[in-house]
Amino acid sequence: MNWTTHDIPQQNGRFVVITGATGGIGFQAARELAGKGANVMLTGRNQAKGDAALRTITAEHPHAQIQFRHLDLASLASVRAFAEAFYREHPSLDLLINNAGVMVPPERFLTEDGFELQFGTNYLGHFALTHHLLPALRAGKQPHVVTVSSGAHRLQAAIHFDDLQWERRYRAWPAYAQSKLATLLFGMELQRRSDANGWGLISNGCHPGYARTDLQTSGRNLGNTGKTGKFGAWLEPLLSQSAADGALPTLFAATSPDAKKAGYYGPQNMFELKGPVGEASVSKQARDPALAARLWQVSEQLTGARWPSAAVAA
Repeated sequence: MNWTTHDIPQQNGRFVVITGATGGIGFQAARELAGKGANVMLTGRNQAKGDAALRTITAEHPHAQIQFRHLDLASLASVRAFAEAFYREHPSLDLLINNAGVMVPPERFLTEDGFELQFGTNYLGHFALTHHLLPALRAGKQPHVVTVSSGAHRLQAAIHFDDLQWERRYRAWPAYAQSKLATLLFGMELQRRSDANGWGLISNGCHPGYARTDLQTSGRNLGNTGKTGKFGAWLEPLLSQSAADGALPTLFAATSPDAKKAGYYGPQNMFELKGPVGEASVSKQARDPALAARLWQVSEQLTGARWPSAAVAA
């Protein structure tokens, strides 16, 4: 399909929260949704970057309804504080885009709660956030949760229940792949549980392909290496696409009437690295309800986020 931002329906009256929205995919999604009339809450860890994002969007869309709130997904305390502050201002939420992430730090870093950084930020933080915001979503209009995964969920990917935090031997890429498989398992399982328990949610997922954002370098820079590799730099123009194009699967999943429950969307060309939006490949593991249910149970124990019912559709 040749779906573009011109195909986004008007979003007037929709309230949206986007994690990791001060740059990259999240920023581009916020920019487009605000331009279509949505009331958008950008979240991130850096106030200065948040202010800069707001200035950029309001310069382009002077009447945009946008705001920034601090949220650090590597801290369960920050996630709880964000949710508490949210409920003081807003009774409902229509769209949650779980986008923020960190990618392949060369060394094993930990979140504030002692989780491996990628698993804790990319997955567990969003698991807890969605749990805290569930009552607001259930009060929303056609409530929708979009979870941003990665094509990496099909490569070197498994849920290592015997060593979820990579304490034995840290390997950056398999750890990243695990975190992204976990996010997609979560998105699929959230739809099953919504259907079983009457939460009324649409839950689906997407991935941006190889989009040129600071994600590829921010993770590496946690180790102060500052290196992206000459080979990768040479291939990037051929294999990658802009952040704006990389945001199209997110926007399609979030707004298109053709986006399905438990659907998964991404670019269609070059092994799903770039190109127009369409249905993306989902690994057999990501569709495994038993694996998803086990991960959900473990995630509740790790985060303390106890969801209102354990019922799952058969």
